[in-house]
Amino acid sequence: MPKVSREHQDARRRQILDAAVDCFAREGFHRATMQDIVRRAGLSPGAIYGYFASKEEIVEAIADERHARERALLARIDAEADGSSGDVARALARLADDFVGALRDPGERAHRRVGVQLWAEALRNPRILRIVRRGVDEPRRRIAALVRRAQRRGELSGAIDPDAQARMVIAAFLGFVLQQAWDPGADVAAYLQALRHVGGALGGAGSERDRRVRKARARVADRDHRRRKERRS
Repeated sequence: MPKVSREHQDARRRQILDAAVDCFAREGFHRATMQDIVRRAGLSPGAIYGYFASKEEIVEAIADERHARERALLARIDAEADGSSGDVARALARLADDFVGALRDPGERAHRRVGVQLWAEALRNPRILRIVRRGVDEPRRRIAALVRRAQRRGELSGAIDPDAQARMVIAAFLGFVLQQAWDPGADVAAYLQALRHVGGALGGAGSERDRRVRKARARVADRDHRRRKERRS
């Protein structure tokens, strides 16, 4: 029997996952069956079960791909916010453009519809709950860390709890995902504009003077940090 290449395996896996996303987005997680996925993928049942034993395994694979992309995006935002020239608050504000802006793409909307299906399923299925929580808990921790860094540098008020602010950022995104699932005509551009308008708390809005003040505070904070390191050494 000829050996199947890795490229062939990856392409077949992609074919199954894309078919599953389409079925889940149209029919819902409960109503969609493995047989539906078999038909949509145009493969035999054996080909499907050779990769995934259940719908839950397929969902986990879809979620793992998404979580990897989101980790990469958060790492980029983190890198942009690092260093003396970084502006943590503005980096946080860019998260809205990256996450919400992606909802213009029909493929992204289909994936997010699957996520909405899983939110309800997570209330009764512990395995799905763990998958959903992974997609929220890690971004929440990383955003909270960015908020703490911004507070240390004087870019954000220290009066706000970092975890609560991270939850607020995530809620602004997930809330629109849900509304768009109900109302496909929801205006992504208008929502982004509204987020930028109210994003002063994240440093994404404000006058040029406000931005200069934040950067000056950041330079002072970086200078003090370097001096403390020099004294310790």
